[in-house]
Order: sequence, then C-alpha cells, then structure tokens
Amino acid sequence: MGKQPNLYAFDDLSGLAATLRTYIIQCQNAGFERHGLFRVAVSGGSLPSTLAKALLDPSQRGPDDMVDFSKWDIFFADERAVPLDHPDSNYKLLQDELLDKIPGDMRQPKVHPIDVKHLDDVQELADQYQDTLMQSFAAKDSVKLPIFDLLLLGCGPDGHTCSLFPNHELLRESDAWVAPIEDSPKPPAKRITLSLPVVTHGIKIAFIATGAGKKDVMKQIFDTEEGRSLPCGLVNEGGAEKVSWFTDSVAVEGVAFPRRGSL
Repeated sequence: MGKQPNLYAFDDLSGLAATLRTYIIQCQNAGFERHGLFRVAVSGGSLPSTLAKALLDPSQRGPDDMVDFSKWDIFFADERAVPLDHPDSNYKLLQDELLDKIPGDMRQPKVHPIDVKHLDDVQELADQYQDTLMQSFAAKDSVKLPIFDLLLLGCGPDGHTCSLFPNHELLRESDAWVAPIEDSPKPPAKRITLSLPVVTHGIKIAFIATGAGKKDVMKQIFDTEEGRSLPCGLVNEGGAEKVSWFTDSVAVEGVAFPRRGSL
C-alpha cells in the first residue's frame, strides 16, 4: 500500500481552527523559505469562515505563529462565472468572511480574482485565469504545472471538490491548468476550476470537512473502493501523504480509516 493521506478529527471547531492555523503557518513559512511568497489556492463554501476563525481569532495568536498576509498570493481553486459582487462569487465570499475582517495592523494579501469581462465565455474566462497563474508561476512552456504551496479545499456531500464533480469529463483533463465547466450539477452551471493534476501537484493539500452532513461521503472516500474514484478520493490518491483532512468528530463518525493524533 502506498503512502496515505492524513486524517485529523476534532471535538469542536475551536480545536480544528487552532490546529489548522498551526498547519497553515507551517506551510506559509516553508513558502517564504522557498521563494519569499506564500502561493495558496482557496475554495468557497464554509471554508472562508473557518479560515477567518483560524487566522484572525485573537485567542489563536501566539508569539511564534505570525500570519504575514503581505506575502500571500491568493488564487481561487474554482470560481463561478458571475460578477465579483454576486452572492455566488467565491471572491465575494472570501472578501466578506476573511479579507474585510483582516485587522488594520495586518497588511492585506494579494488576491487574484477572475476577469469579469469574460463572464459570457467560460473558455475565455478559464484561459484568462490560466494566464494569471502563468504570470505568477512562470511561463507554461517552462513549467508543466504550477506548484501551489497550499491548496485549501472543501468536500461536497457528493464527493466533489473545486468544481470537479463525480464522473465528469473534466476529471480526465490533463493539459489545462484551469478548465471551464458549463454543466455543473450544482448551480450556477458556468464555472472555472483548477484541473485535477494542478490540485494534486501542490506541495500541501488540505481539506476542511465538518458537520454530520459529511459523514456518509467521508465513509465512502476513506473506506470504500468506489469512493476512491470520487474527486476527493482522486486527490487523496494523487496527493497521498501531501493531503491532510481537518474534520470534526461528527463528520467522521463511523469512518474506519485511522486518525492521526497531531501534526
């Protein structure tokens, strides 16, 4: 058996947030050592509010765990083809839940939203976002895939992550860094998403999955053969020990896969 992802389970969100903070800061500092920046991709859903609790809660701060947003480069693991102020926008969600709450004594990160000029053409929208990645990660012909320091992802009740859905043809995309989707089974239908090879190429990949509503899909992903073909299962397989899951105890109730005790 190959190397396995790391599964952490916490009694409550406070415990999860404290450990997630430590993990993110370890990834941040490793990125600073590598190239003076922290390149991170984020998803939507409940993730931004959990990030705010982990990164902004004063009770979580200590002298040895400084978050330096001024060197963060934030990209979107997926985005909906909507204006940036639309309720479905992952950018707006991140802005409302995290960016607008960053205290004045902490500098703002550099954030890379989609180019809303191309909302009517999701292929062009994806191409433009791929160009944005190329500008940060070097030209595509010199780098086969961008290497994020960290990808922060969610897990849908169907096992989807980013806008990569079960049994969708996009799971077989191997060339594009960013791909369009016009038939998302979850509205809105038109989106762009990082491709699976980009996700699994990250140095570290973290899933945050909480709540009893995740229990069934977590059992599938971790304990069944068919769960390995779900998008989250494919990330586990491709990322192996680079993948860490931060969950609460109700989300993994009945899951047989062994938990890790500490980072």
